[in-house]
Parts: sequence; structure tokens; C-alpha cells
Amino acid sequence: MPKRYKIGIIGCGIGRLHMVEGYLPHPDKFEVVALCDLDETRLNVMADEFSVPRRIRSSDELIAMPDIDIIDICTPPAIHTALILQALAAGKHVVCEKPLTGSLAEVDEVIRAEEKAAGILMPIFQYRYGDGVAQARRVIESGLAGKLYVATAETLWKRDAVYYDNPWRGRWATELGGVLMTHAIHLHDMITYLLGPVQRVFARTATRVNAIEVEDCVSASLLMQDGGLVSVTATLGSQEEISRLRVAFENVTFESTHGAYSPGDGPWRIIPANAEIGGKIDKLLSGLPPVSRRFSGQMEAFHHALEAGARPPVTSIDARRSLELVTAIYHSSDTGADVALPIAAGHPKYTSWRP
Repeated sequence: MPKRYKIGIIGCGIGRLHMVEGYLPHPDKFEVVALCDLDETRLNVMADEFSVPRRIRSSDELIAMPDIDIIDICTPPAIHTALILQALAAGKHVVCEKPLTGSLAEVDEVIRAEEKAAGILMPIFQYRYGDGVAQARRVIESGLAGKLYVATAETLWKRDAVYYDNPWRGRWATELGGVLMTHAIHLHDMITYLLGPVQRVFARTATRVNAIEVEDCVSASLLMQDGGLVSVTATLGSQEEISRLRVAFENVTFESTHGAYSPGDGPWRIIPANAEIGGKIDKLLSGLPPVSRRFSGQMEAFHHALEAGARPPVTSIDARRSLELVTAIYHSSDTGADVALPIAAGHPKYTSWRP
């Protein structure tokens, strides 16, 4: 019989979504037994709502609990690295919200720690899950799509002063970045998930919407490793919120749904070059099983990996690729240069992408 893993969640903000969308839909696979938050009121409200027995103010105490299998980290970004390293050292499996770390140096430290650890680490990239993105990936991997021509990725969201009336948002030291880091990072992960590695980046960032330290507008041009071109746009000043990925291949064009927080959902528009290609795509997708959306899909895949003793469905290497793109965009914006990837130790922003 498959194991039912015991979960401890640190952070009851986004942690509530992990509970509602990720763990509650799979009661045979997961049981949240402990919650941790510095805000006692928020902690008690969530624990009462979901009848979670243990309510803890100290992350040290939670991580030390011997019966907890998985530590789920949903804190503000600046303390992710320390908590990941502590949980891995304690022999736990770890789930962590984005961004995984605050620099490429830190993510490389985490990767080395995971290699020696008993547990495995899964970063959160829930936009990879849903029928739409699953079908597009199936077609691309089959080779039917052909050569990549161009793609556009738009994260057009709205955040105002009320959102930033918070002690950690909008600050380099605590949020680690702006729209690029906290909001667009998911759609940008979908670019590399579907289209492969980035080769070069040219970008501009600006702060135009809110009175904050970090950027809230981004425009970037990516050269993919296979020669395809990708345009990236993000803002927190859009009066209509959408997330949209449109990709033009030799034989097919894909366009995601426009759901701001669920672009992986189906149905995507699939526009074949001709009837013959369309028939082949229909046949290829006819047996594709449904894919649960967002956190539910990712947690279900995580359970399968744990039971199989396999790598998690999203890995620390995936997170590094995401943060490498972030680093390149910030470096290009700061210097006005076209930035080559990969980025390794010795690069000016390897130890920090902050200005």
C-alpha cells in the first residue's frame, strides 16, 4: 500500500494554498499534521479550519519532529535557503516555494547538500501542471512541432500600494526581487520547461507602478539554445490580469489560456500547419491521461516520485535554471549587455543578483 506522508508546513500564507490545492485533494497520500507561523492568530485560524493538531511558533521545533516526513517551506523568500539546508540535514524531504534561494551560489550550495541528503527537494512550479501545458509538451517532445520560430510570454498583473503595505514585500533584502522574482517566475519556468535552455539574454527592468525598491516592469529578449527567439514582458500595472504564452513552431502554434494564475490549464489553442499535421496531433493526444492542475498535479507527481525512489517532478536543477535566467536579466538590465548563459562562479552576480 502506498505510504501516507506526514507534512509540516512552515508559513500559513501561501501554505494555505498548498493545503487546499495540494494536500487535501490527496488524503490517501498526504496528511498535514503540523503548522508553523510566527503570527499566532493566522496559525490558529488555519489550524482550526483544517483540524491540524500541532501549532508551532518555532521552525526549529517543527523540523526536529521525528515523525514528520516532509517539510513544506512557505515563508518569505529570504530565509528559504537556511530552512532548506536545515531540513535536509535533519533527513527530511523538502518542498519549497519560489524563489528557492537568493543567489546562484546558494542554489549550488543547496544542490550539493541534497546530493548528500537522505531526503529529496522539490521546488514549487505549479504552472507546469494542467491539461493544456501537458498536451503542448507531449507534441513538442514527439518532434511533431518541428523547429521553434518565436514565442511570447506575458505576465500582466496588478499590484497596488495595499499589496506592498507589508514588512517584507517590495524590498531587496526580504523579497529578493520584484515582478521578475515573485510573479513572472512561473511563466518563465514554463518557457524552459517547454522550449529548453536559454543561450543569451538582453533585458531592461524598471520600477514604474509602485513606490518600491524592486522592479515592477520587465522587457527581455531571449535567444534559446536551439536558435528560437522568445520575448518576455511582465508588469504589475495591468488593468486586466492575464498570463499568456504563445509559441510558433514550424508545424504548429500553441497559445495558453489567459488565466492569470493558471495558464497550464486546458484547453490551449493548438493551430496545426495543415490537416495532416492536425490529424497526427489528434492521434498523439487521444490517449493522454488528464493532468491535475496546479498544486494538486505537482503534489500527486511528487508522491509518485517518493514511492518510486525517483527524482522529484521538479528538481533543484530546474530551480537553478530559473534563477539563472533571473540573474541574466538583472545583469543585462544593470549593464546594458547581452548576457551569455550558463552563469557560473566568478560571474559578477553569481553570489547576488541584487543591484
